[in-house]
Amino acid sequence: MITPTAFLFVYFFCLLFYVSHGSVSISVSHKLLSKSGDPITIRWSGVDSPSKLDWLGIYSPSNSSHENFIGYIFLSTSMGWRSGSGSLTFPVVNLRSKYQFRIFHWTKSEVDPTRLDNDHNPLPGTKKLLAESEEIEFEPGRGPEQVHLSLTGKDGEMRVMFVTHDGEESFVRYGLTRREMGRVVGTRVSRYEREDMCDSPANESVGWRDPGFIHDGVMINLEIGKRYYYQVGSDPGGWSVKFSFISQNLDSDETVAFMLGDMGTAAPYKTFDRTQGESLSTIRWIKRDIESFGNKPMMISHIGDISYARGYSWLWDTFFTQIEPIASRVPYHVCIGNHEYNWPLQPWKPKWASSVYKKDSGGECGVPYSLRFNMPGNDSELTGMRAPDTRNLYYSFDMGVVHFVYLSTETNFLPGSKQYEFLKRDLGTTDRRKTPFVVVQGHRPMYTTANKNREAGLRARMIEHLEPLFVKNKVSLVLWGHVHRYERFCPLNNFSCGELDKNKGAEWLAFPVHVVIGMAGQDSQPLWETRVGHPDDPIFPQPVRSLYRSGEFGYTRLVATREKLGLYYVGNHDGEVHDAVEIAAPPGEVVRSSGGETAMGRWSEFISFSWHADLSSSILFLVLIGYVIGKILYGGRHGFVDKNWSPLKNEVV
Repeated sequence: MITPTAFLFVYFFCLLFYVSHGSVSISVSHKLLSKSGDPITIRWSGVDSPSKLDWLGIYSPSNSSHENFIGYIFLSTSMGWRSGSGSLTFPVVNLRSKYQFRIFHWTKSEVDPTRLDNDHNPLPGTKKLLAESEEIEFEPGRGPEQVHLSLTGKDGEMRVMFVTHDGEESFVRYGLTRREMGRVVGTRVSRYEREDMCDSPANESVGWRDPGFIHDGVMINLEIGKRYYYQVGSDPGGWSVKFSFISQNLDSDETVAFMLGDMGTAAPYKTFDRTQGESLSTIRWIKRDIESFGNKPMMISHIGDISYARGYSWLWDTFFTQIEPIASRVPYHVCIGNHEYNWPLQPWKPKWASSVYKKDSGGECGVPYSLRFNMPGNDSELTGMRAPDTRNLYYSFDMGVVHFVYLSTETNFLPGSKQYEFLKRDLGTTDRRKTPFVVVQGHRPMYTTANKNREAGLRARMIEHLEPLFVKNKVSLVLWGHVHRYERFCPLNNFSCGELDKNKGAEWLAFPVHVVIGMAGQDSQPLWETRVGHPDDPIFPQPVRSLYRSGEFGYTRLVATREKLGLYYVGNHDGEVHDAVEIAAPPGEVVRSSGGETAMGRWSEFISFSWHADLSSSILFLVLIGYVIGKILYGGRHGFVDKNWSPLKNEVV
């Protein structure tokens, strides 16, 4: 039984708490937002004895428990926060449910070292709530969002996908002018549920949010190389803004594409996992390039580790909102990475891969990836669980002068598997008169000089089983992600930089050029830097086969004609080309390369040097080889990172 003295003590304690904390006010600039990405301003005042760790929690749905925020921002990032007042402005993504904002008091003494995010930073405490805002929501009837295109592999078609909140019947209307979009096609609707997720956090309250309804429609009977305008939606639910794209010409004599890996998405707040702020720069420069190429068909290729949602589903919404300005204008193609697929019970996990395939998807097990994208082909693999089959694993299509091939490094690629048989058949039947270049793409690299010993078994089997297919079928270029760096290799076969094809006399055999392009946004990879006291001994030494490598964020631009294919590495810090390689049409070789290392130009001379020579020429040739190798080794140790380029974080992939 509570005594009168105890009652009075509790009463005055509560009164004191109300006076010092209950007087905090919070307001929002808008109660109704128009579309994803619209900014909102949160203002507060009356915070007594503010702490540097006081924070604003962002909640959707608005009735989420305190621990289940989607993000948080420290009030101390606002100027004047020490006065107890301030404001924060940031964009808000439409999650198809109401938002609420809450202010909490948190001090250093209250940090719980056992409650950490996935980067081992302490998560903010929720014991001392100071204020809660009104609810805000998005205006209904504004039409679908997250619009993105992809090719179907058929002439005269373009696929468009988008998200609605209710899954009601929606359409795509399109035409050759903004005013005349009289052609209409329907859409197929799909969605996934929390129960489809395979592990935490994707199937727990902290990570799950309703993904909405995914619509998929195909515009047909398109004229070749024309600009089409389109909208998605319906009269009851509203229509999107008008977008446009250039229809494909699969028989074109030119191909333009933007190739990247490991981009992720940027969030204006901290959350349970690291987000990728540099992805905004990547998109900005690609948008510039799309505009500069004008009325040419183009595409984007994102080779794994797409959104880095890792079980926190609202980051998929953030990602698709972020890419819409480019993905609504050119087809956006993908292949699967470890952060889309890997989970403890995935069906194919041989003993040698136990250290490779872990739980990198955060329990998503490929479900959002499989339903939010629809790539050409009909490949699929069973999950062995309630989750729907995993799709978009391996496929191919022609675009102009290039045959693009996508493979999965996360599912069975060994001889006898469906994927291996697909690759063998596809590469063996490609018409090189129609598409003189073949570009293969996958996530985990076959070649890298990053120190990834735990994946050595995977790489060894890729070299043993996949590389012979690439060499035999004269693949032009192989692109990889996963390592968050740019690295270009010489034409490779089993670690060797080319060899003389004795059966063809003086003709040089051009092996595939391998390039790692996982530098589009994720920043968790160490620089190739020297150890203290060992300036000539890099942590990851640069062998002769590695011609150029960089720690700078960016993407690559592919431009191909019937004569040659060029791949150009664009740095995000200035939007300029910092490395380039050009590959001649079969049966040719690399004809020119240029970049930050002087050895690259000499290497191109080396690989195109004729073996048809007399004795004196042969001696000169051997001297040249020694000189080139020496320069490459020296340049590889002293000049591979521009001193002005950004230092990055620790290794986590």
